[in-house]
Amino acid sequence: MKQLLRLPSSWLSLPLLFACGLTWFTYDLSVDYLQGLLLLALLAAVIILFDVQAGVRLPEFARFRARHYAGTREAFLALALAWLIVLFCVLDLTLFPIPLFDKPSAYAVMDGGRAHVRHVSDMCWVLPPIGLLCARSRRLRIALIAIGFVFPVLVIDRNRLFATFFSFALVLVLRRDEARPLPWKTLLLLALAGSSIFSILGMLRSGPLDHVTLPFSAAYHAAPQAIKWLLLYASAGPYNFSAILAKGYRNPDFLINQLVPLHGSVATAGTGIPLDASNINVGTEFFPFLLAFGPVGAALSVFALYALLLWSVQRLRPAVPLFSLLMFLRMTYVGVMSPFAPQAFTWTNAGFIGICLVLPVIASWLPNRRALAPSPSTQRVANHGTR
Repeated sequence: MKQLLRLPSSWLSLPLLFACGLTWFTYDLSVDYLQGLLLLALLAAVIILFDVQAGVRLPEFARFRARHYAGTREAFLALALAWLIVLFCVLDLTLFPIPLFDKPSAYAVMDGGRAHVRHVSDMCWVLPPIGLLCARSRRLRIALIAIGFVFPVLVIDRNRLFATFFSFALVLVLRRDEARPLPWKTLLLLALAGSSIFSILGMLRSGPLDHVTLPFSAAYHAAPQAIKWLLLYASAGPYNFSAILAKGYRNPDFLINQLVPLHGSVATAGTGIPLDASNINVGTEFFPFLLAFGPVGAALSVFALYALLLWSVQRLRPAVPLFSLLMFLRMTYVGVMSPFAPQAFTWTNAGFIGICLVLPVIASWLPNRRALAPSPSTQRVANHGTR
């Protein structure tokens, strides 16, 4: 398991293969729809084969555990970033209605400037990792972790909630004592809690699934309502990807809107895309590239995401810098979530990576208290003969 986690492709290819298998399980697919699943599965397999030969690996887990960030210049700036995010979370909840209590179905309403506030509060997923890695105070650590978990629930943002659970669990795994086994109980508890909250929020947001008209399999129909939400969320992306590939539909507008700021809406709901169910409109990270350039464009976007993931892994060497670790958490998450929705090739993601590239430069300009503090041996020499 440890060697598998150190393989960069594990964070992209394995989720793709899992989602494809889950899609095959959830729907009664026609032969032409299977082509999309086969394309995604083939790309995932190619990346795994290349990754095994390339030899790029995450650093040994001991290096993650050996780093102590609290009290460093990087930790100071990370905590400053965390408090800025907390401020915007507070603004989000005080200036605008709280979706969980006001109107759950209006969770995506971003009128009145809320969209601008949400650009910052969306980074709430990074609060628990910063709390774990940088906070000396137990109270501060608990506060950052709590805010990171509670805010996505209040605004009914399931994606941010998953990002929080994922990053929190991954930090625990990477920094665990290698002499001890993996904390399976803790990880399973996090997975169960995340899945349960996700299903509840799904029912609050969209109501029952009876109105979703897709060719579901008998196994799906026999599943409980909460499991149906998980199956639908995990499989809708590959299903829509396969459907559009089979129909040969092309429309570059959505990719242009995603890549060019203020050019247009990136929403796929209520558009002319010939989806089989208009209210189930996600389509994998590679869906906009499929719409714009067909299967070749989709394949190139898969390889581009793998290249970004490799880059984030390389930046962890040799000493696992704090902001490189935060970038790695982000890139692994968008890799894991690539079968479900576009998150990697967005300005939000680029903005976070940009912050993580700029803050280490600023940190290098700050005075290093650790370097200025006298070492114990120097202190003993200075005090020699004074007693």
